[in-house]
Amino acid sequence: MRRLSVVLLVALAVTACKKEEPVQAPQAGAGAPAPVAAAGQEVKGKVVEKLDAPPYSYLKLQTASGEAWAAVPKADVSAGTEVTIAGAVPMQQWESKTLDRKWDMVYFGTLGGAGGAMPPGGGSPPPGMAGGSPPPGMGGGAMPPSGGAPMGPESMAAAHAAAAAGPAEVGDVKVPKASGADARTVAEAWAQRTALKEKPVTIRGKVVKFNQGIMGKNWVHLRDGTGTAGKDNDITVTTGDVAQVGEVVVAKGTLRIDKDFGAGYAYPVIVEDAKLGR
Repeated sequence: MRRLSVVLLVALAVTACKKEEPVQAPQAGAGAPAPVAAAGQEVKGKVVEKLDAPPYSYLKLQTASGEAWAAVPKADVSAGTEVTIAGAVPMQQWESKTLDRKWDMVYFGTLGGAGGAMPPGGGSPPPGMAGGSPPPGMGGGAMPPSGGAPMGPESMAAAHAAAAAGPAEVGDVKVPKASGADARTVAEAWAQRTALKEKPVTIRGKVVKFNQGIMGKNWVHLRDGTGTAGKDNDITVTTGDVAQVGEVVVAKGTLRIDKDFGAGYAYPVIVEDAKLGR
């Protein structure tokens, strides 16, 4: 009996020691997706899987940095196709209600740098933005181009990714400054943005990107040859008018700063409600 009691005591002691051993915490970042690209950059890879959730397509890509998921306006691409996602914006812990699926990260952008209008529709649940699922304060109140149901955060993010992606056409830009007291170059609008807040401005520039019908507006990127690339050489203009990429226009509108459209999209400088002249 004494020997049996000793054995039982030893067994209990070993069990207690095992219970008290601390569980090793996972290393910081363990399981987190490795970044494939910074916000606004391109993601290139081969399509290995495609999931359609109209009006969008989710693409699983094999990139040089590993596998990554991207979301673009609905596209007719097949497995094995090499694609480029322009203006890619990483959205962590992204959930698609349509597909009932959640990803650690999805890169929203446009396929092949296309600058066409976003397709109409509701969907389910973007320079320098980041977001999640859904971003704070996003209740999906923006109306899609065709009216009807409000756009959810997923639709908002994809729409703004299209508007904020790199220009469709650059080339050599050398445009003379507009005339008048409100006239500013693109670089001047950036440099004087605080003083010009909520004031009328007139900017002549070359249309390097045009997106029609996003949130009921047309989005134009103008450049005039002033400023530094990636810093202050490009300005976004919203308007009800139509423009063609490559033409020179004169935009007259109200300059606003730090304009937040939701879905993680805030524009440091933007000219809104502009009228376009030639």
